Amino acid sequence: MTDSINNVLLGLVEGLTEFLPISSTGHLLLAEKLLGIERSEVFNVVIQTGAVVAVLAVFTRQVKEMAQSLGNPSTRDYLLKLLTAFVITAVGGLALKKLGLTLPKEMAPVAYATLVGGVLFLGIEFWLRGRPGSDEVTWTIAVAFGIAQLIAAAFPGASRSGTTILVALALGLARPAATQFSFLLGIPTLLAAGAKELLDAVKHHADHEPWVQIGLATAVAAVAAFLVVKWFLGYIRSHTFNAFGWYRIVLGVAVLIWLRSV
Repeated sequence: MTDSINNVLLGLVEGLTEFLPISSTGHLLLAEKLLGIERSEVFNVVIQTGAVVAVLAVFTRQVKEMAQSLGNPSTRDYLLKLLTAFVITAVGGLALKKLGLTLPKEMAPVAYATLVGGVLFLGIEFWLRGRPGSDEVTWTIAVAFGIAQLIAAAFPGASRSGTTILVALALGLARPAATQFSFLLGIPTLLAAGAKELLDAVKHHADHEPWVQIGLATAVAAVAAFLVVKWFLGYIRSHTFNAFGWYRIVLGVAVLIWLRSV
């Protein structure tokens, strides 16, 4: 029973933080430390698929409209840019995996990445004051999205959505457009990562994974992410990312202080 409660809590943390620019990896690791438990990389990656399902549900109308307007050059251009960013991430991600990159078990690097990301958000927002931003995702921005996802993978705590949105804002993309592209790019990215972990688990250590518990956490993550994404898309139309910047700074400092005291 306790194990199920812990996994529900981890699924809730994943769903609440996956698409907000605050690092789900960092929050999951912190939650595991506070709960006194440790989950496998398979667990942490696979439950992300629940958040992806939520985004698909939120963007059902947009996805359907794109599917129905494939004859439109602007739609094909947008999808090709999404594909390009994903391919950059996929190829680079496989390379990082070959080099032995794994999710960290230490909080200090995650805390520093969270803190630095918060400072960058405040700095970018200060720099952008009075600038409306463009709604057009250029090829430069699309490539930058793919590279940003690799940076986030190499430095857990940076946040996939946070890093991609930061880079897009710095390159002149408006907040809603940056957020939507980041979220849509997260669909193939997180699905591919989850599928790879599943295949690797089936090949090597399927019997050691608590699949029922993973399924429970994934379902909770899906519900939580659906509610958060719906709220966030409305919030960002009329707000800056300053609140998330301050949150990251406070969390990063608090975790570093906590680490010094234990």
